[in-house]
Amino acid sequence: MANHKSSEKRILVTAKKNAINTARRSAVKTATKKALAAVESGDKTVATNALRAAESKIMKAVGKIMPKKRAARKVSRLAKKVSAM
Repeated sequence: MANHKSSEKRILVTAKKNAINTARRSAVKTATKKALAAVESGDKTVATNALRAAESKIMKAVGKIMPKKRAARKVSRLAKKVSAM
């Protein structure tokens, strides 16, 4: 257990950031799954809109839960699948 005021604060801040990052990670995964499901359904307009939403979520996660190059790779692969429809 924490013995200093500053270490008690760090525990609280870490827990808060952990919750925020978990929510961000979940949002990215959900948006990605929705985009892939839209590609599987075969509807180009729905897939394009889902791609746009997923790209937004992924790029907002850059620097917080994932590196820039990983985000670019994810967006590129999704866009490739949508354009191949």
